[in-house]
Amino acid sequence: MSKVAFIFPGQGAQYAGMGEDFYKEISVCRQVMDKASQVSGLDVPNLCFTENEELNITEYTQIAMLSVEVAILKALEEKGIRPCVSAGLSLGEYGACVASGVLSLEDAFAVVRQRGILMQEAVPEGGAMSAVMGTDAEVIEKICEETEGIVSIANYNCPGQIVITGEATAVEAASLKLKEAGTRRIIPLKVSGPFHSAMLQGAGEKLGAVLANVEVKKPEIPYVTNVTAEYVTDAKEIKELLVKQVSSSVKWQQCVEKMIAEGIDTFVEIGPGKTLSGFMRKINRNVTVMNIQNVEDFKKAVEFFEQQKEED
Repeated sequence: MSKVAFIFPGQGAQYAGMGEDFYKEISVCRQVMDKASQVSGLDVPNLCFTENEELNITEYTQIAMLSVEVAILKALEEKGIRPCVSAGLSLGEYGACVASGVLSLEDAFAVVRQRGILMQEAVPEGGAMSAVMGTDAEVIEKICEETEGIVSIANYNCPGQIVITGEATAVEAASLKLKEAGTRRIIPLKVSGPFHSAMLQGAGEKLGAVLANVEVKKPEIPYVTNVTAEYVTDAKEIKELLVKQVSSSVKWQQCVEKMIAEGIDTFVEIGPGKTLSGFMRKINRNVTVMNIQNVEDFKKAVEFFEQQKEED
């Protein structure tokens, strides 16, 4: 039997129409997305299914993404399909927390609604992010440290793709130094703020006040946190990690490598797009990767796991 991880994508993978077939065809998915509307006070299905400007604005994107991810998760759980571990990239970590039994649906939606608002409000003027392609992490870390102003690594996505974040002037200065050091390709990202940088620390602290009123349970299955790339099994750590996660680096590559080192051989990306599946191919080609973003994908995954049970 495969050792399975459920992995959840972050902001940026959203698109109009995401989750619509699940909502129409699977009742538990409909219940989940309606619950997201009830908790957030937004029309979440309308936000996810129609062409609209809000979907790409942080305060709306986060609740929309999470609702689709958790709807698919609940459809899998209804079929008796559960992982050995879960993980998510940035916002996706909340999907992992629901999969692990750490947060109830209601609390996850309530916290993420506030997280989106706080991150949107905290976005300072003059922030930027850029993807650095084909350069070793050590080189990027050193140049960020040597550059004046606030600039650091936001995401360790996969070998050959690292995102830097911080003050626009510092990101630009670091980018120039990286080009001088031999980096051939740096892509400025169209984002609304310098996410996962020290500039978002205030948003993290305010999120701490939101989390103070939320019950966090001991994980039924472990999840891997972006902050340390370690398995989380103790409920006491979780709130502090979720606060730190807003302004610290997302160690996604390290999260995946940790899970593989623990024997995980099958990764199921749950939610819109195929971003994480793409990263997986660059991190390790020897594991099984599947993506579930529509009902057809879901049916194939169910068939895959049913076949595995029969073979066992």
